[in-house]
Amino acid sequence: MMRFALAAAFGIAAVTLAGVTTNVRAEDKKAEAKTLEGTLTCTKCALKETKACGHALIVKEGDKKVNYYLVDKGGKEPYHKNCCTADVDGVKVSGTVGEKDGKKTITDPKVTLPK
Repeated sequence: MMRFALAAAFGIAAVTLAGVTTNVRAEDKKAEAKTLEGTLTCTKCALKETKACGHALIVKEGDKKVNYYLVDKGGKEPYHKNCCTADVDGVKVSGTVGEKDGKKTITDPKVTLPK
């Protein structure tokens, strides 16, 4: 009887782990490396969406403006001083584009400011 209970527990655990692994792979497929160009802005000062300074790239896609939130160090980034008090147009951001909590994100962003 104990062997049956133990085998059932291991079987359920294996099925659960297989399901989690499949979901992680599906998440990985959604994220892709891209370079986007748009307006870099501060999520606290300009957008008034966060309590601490952060960054968002506003990209025009068709007739819409889409915000891509940068996953970075916020106000500690060297480019922050350029966009905190005024938006910066013509900024290129390369990184892994994905989605978290219904918002588009750019992970590991490499920001290139216009010259």
